Amino acid sequence: MAALGWLTPRRRSATARSVLAGEASAEAARKSSQELQQLGEATQPDEGTPETEFPVVGDDRAAAFFDLDNTVMQGAAIFHFGRGLYKRKFFQRRELVKFGWQQAWFRIAGVEDPEHMQDARDSALSIVKGHRVAELMSIGEEIYDEYMAERIWPGTRALAQAHLDAGQKVWLVTAAPVETATIIARRLGLTGALGTVAESVGGVYTGKLVGEPLHGPAKAEAVRALAAAEGLDLNRCAAYSDSHNDIPMLSLVGHPYAINPDTKLRKHARERDWRLRDYRTGRKAAKVGIPAAAGVGALAGGTAAAVALHRRRR
Repeated sequence: MAALGWLTPRRRSATARSVLAGEASAEAARKSSQELQQLGEATQPDEGTPETEFPVVGDDRAAAFFDLDNTVMQGAAIFHFGRGLYKRKFFQRRELVKFGWQQAWFRIAGVEDPEHMQDARDSALSIVKGHRVAELMSIGEEIYDEYMAERIWPGTRALAQAHLDAGQKVWLVTAAPVETATIIARRLGLTGALGTVAESVGGVYTGKLVGEPLHGPAKAEAVRALAAAEGLDLNRCAAYSDSHNDIPMLSLVGHPYAINPDTKLRKHARERDWRLRDYRTGRKAAKVGIPAAAGVGALAGGTAAAVALHRRRR
C-alpha cells in the first residue's frame, strides 16, 4: 500500500493492528474525498433549515464524524450489502442465514464475541475474494438504491446537513467496507468515508484485510489520523454514534452525540452530560444544542435514483 508518511506517529494504547486499520482507512478516505470533490456532487443546502449556534459557521478546523449502522442508517450496512450479493447469487441461502445471525448476535448482545467476529470477517472476505473492486463498487450503487436509501434516518441526515451548511466536512466512520461507505457518503452529499480496508492487488480483492475491521479503537485511530492530515482541531469537532463500542471515538472530540444509543452508551452519555437524541422513539434531546432540523426530520434520508442502474451480467 502507499506510504503513510503524512500520518501522525502517535499510537497511544491502541493495538498495532488498530492503528494500521485506522491509518489505512484515513488514507482511503482522503483519496475518495478528493475524487468526490472532482465530481462536484456536493448536496445543496436545504433553504428551510434554520441557523443554529452549533455547528459554528465558517469554522474550517471543525468537522463531523458519523457512525453508520443504526446512527445514520437503520440496521447494518454490511447486512444490506450481503442481501444484494445474495440476490446476485454470490453465495447460497445457508450462508445468508449464517451471516444474518452473526449480525443479529452482535447487535443484540452488544458485545464482541471473538469467534463470531472472526467468523463474520472471514465469511465476508471469502465472498469478495477474486472479484474486482470496480465490479463490487458498481453493484454497491445498485444495492444502495434497492435496500439502503429508504433506511436513512431523516433526523441524523439533518444533523449532517447542518454541518455541511456551516461549511464543515462530514465523514462517515464505519466497520463496513470503505467502498460501501464511500457510496453511501457520496449519495448523501457528504465529504467521504472511513471504513474497513480490504487488500486488493491489481484491482482484485485478495481476501485479506489491511490491519483489522474499523471498529472500536480502530475508529478512534482513523479519526485521529484524518484530523492530523486535515489540520482539524478535535476539540472543535463533533462525533455521532449509537454504540458504546464507539466511546473511544466519541471521547476524542469536543462535541460528542449519542444517537439512538444502546444501554451502555446512554448511561455513559448521561454521566458525562453528552447530547442525546433517539429517533426510534421520538424522545426529545437530553440537552439543548441539537439543530432544530434534526428534531423534525426536515431532510429526506437519501434520494433513490430515478433510473435503475443496469444489472450486472454474470
